[in-house]
Parts: sequence; structure tokens; C-alpha cells
Amino acid sequence: MSHVNTFAKARLWVPLTLAVALAACSGKDEPAAPAAGTATAPAAAPAAAPAPAPAVSAQVQSMGTDDLRDSASKALRENRMYAPAGDNAIEYYLALRDKTPDDASVKSALTDLLPYTVIAAEQNLTREDFTEAQRLVALVEKVDPNAPALARLKQGVTGGMQTALKRTQEETDKVKKDAEARAKQLADQQRQQQAAEAEAARNIAAQQDAARREGERQEADRAAAARREAEQRQQAAAAAAAAAASRAAAPAAAANNLRPVSTPAPRYPPEALRAGTSGDVLVEITVGTDGSVTNARVLRATPARVFDREALNAVKRWKFEPVSAPVTTRRTLAFAPGG
Repeated sequence: MSHVNTFAKARLWVPLTLAVALAACSGKDEPAAPAAGTATAPAAAPAAAPAPAPAVSAQVQSMGTDDLRDSASKALRENRMYAPAGDNAIEYYLALRDKTPDDASVKSALTDLLPYTVIAAEQNLTREDFTEAQRLVALVEKVDPNAPALARLKQGVTGGMQTALKRTQEETDKVKKDAEARAKQLADQQRQQQAAEAEAARNIAAQQDAARREGERQEADRAAAARREAEQRQQAAAAAAAAAASRAAAPAAAANNLRPVSTPAPRYPPEALRAGTSGDVLVEITVGTDGSVTNARVLRATPARVFDREALNAVKRWKFEPVSAPVTTRRTLAFAPGG
């Protein structure tokens, strides 16, 4: 009987407080602030959607009814309506509904929580956190498979991931195109240098030939030595240029091969948000062979020491597809109020 009274009180409390709690919870849902298009970077979408986890975690499903009731009430008091995963009111109530399908108070609680979960899913779609959005959509579908917003949310997840993936591909293509342009420019400079050196060598040879025609053997010997020296310089310059081109192209080619799996956006510092401060942070990240970010550092921040911490927290949580060797690249994270 005490549990029934608890649910009744909780249902009266939910409509009065959930609206206020929604803003706080949506802030807690946001990932603690990847990266690395890679070059990059705006927040990128996963190359492929991971297989969705069950709407209600196995740990929650294994709990007894009394524990579920207590945990659901506590989650409501602490404004954990739909997050974090595995420890929120809606999952506890869904598990209770499976165990006590005739409990009207449980059904009422789920009815009250459903619209807030829909709103949270829409917010995560807006900031392109598709993993969290899929989890919330799964909760909505388990609460009510016929929910009016369900089809729109599913379409939003699919369309959003496709759009983000397309944007990432466009950014990758741009980085590749820029690298090719730089390589072409370097090759043109090398050809010009080689032509100048060849012309200089021809001038020296002409002077030496005139000296040889005058019968000065010593001048002829010096001319031959000069030609050999010119050829050696030319070969050394060509080898150095080729090595430089190879070193310049290798990091860009490796960065172009990075395929993002999950690059959640950084959290906006509350002080900066209240002050309307915007800026950006250029970070350098190293992606290990398993696709995780193994090292990250700030190269430039505008303004200084405002967004650095959140940018680093974000990129350290980024995930890419596995690569054959560690890759170091740079990304720019932009912060704009209301952006």
C-alpha cells in the first residue's frame, strides 16, 4: 500500500516539476566535453549506426518490483526522468510495467514521462548526438509503439545521420583537394628550381667550353669538375624535394583515411553561455590503432582559457574506425551561443 501511495504522490509531483527539471536533465544528458572531417572540425556523424541497445538495461530488468518502485521514486525526486542510461525513472517504470502490467499508477507515470522523453530526443537530434537520440527513441517506442512523434523521430535519426555523414565526406574531400593543390604547388616550385639550376649549369658549361677551345687544359678540367658538382647538387636537391613532398603528404593522407564513429559536440561553458561569449579552439589529436583518441592538446584558443577544457573533454571521447597506425590530425571546435 505504501508503494501505491508513493506512485500516486510521484504522479502528482511529475507534471508540476518535470518542466523545470527538463532543462537541468537535458544539460546532464549532454556528453561531458571529441574530434578528431578530421581536419575538422565540426561535429561529425558516425560512419555507420551502431546496433541499438535494449531500451531497458538488463540490470534494471533484473531488479525486483520493490527495488524498482524505490528506484523510480528516487529518480523522480532527483530529476533523472530519462537519463542517464540504466538509472532513470522511465526505465524503472517500464520494467515495473513488464512485471506488473495491471498497475495503473505505473501506466500513468509512463504517460506523464513520455512527452519529456520525446523533447529530449529532439534536443539530442538537434545537437547531432545520434547515439543518445536512438536510446531515447527506443524508450518512446517501448512506452507507446503508436506514439504520434515516433515516426518523425526515427526519420530524424536516419536523416540526421545521413546529413552529418554527407557533411563529413564533403569536409574530407575538401581536405584532400587542398592537400593535392599544395602538392601540385610544391611540384611546380621544384620544377622551376630544377630549370633554373639546369640553366645555370648550361651557362657554366658554355664558359668552360670556350676556355677549352682556347686550349687551356686546366680550364677544361675545372669545367668537368664543375659539371659534376652541378649534377650532384641537382640530384641532392631533387632527392630532398621528393623526401619533403613525401613527408608533407603522409600526414594529410593518413588524416583523410580517418572515419569517425562518434564525435559528440563539446559542452558549452555556462559562464560563457551567460555572457554570450563565442570562440573556437584548435586542437591536435592522436588517434590510436583502435580508433580512440590517445592524446589531445590545444594549439590555439580564442578567447584563451574559456573553451579549452570543454574542447579537450569532448575530443578525448571521440571514436574513429580502427587504423593501421596512429594518426595525428587537427580539428577546430567552434562555440557560438545559440549555434
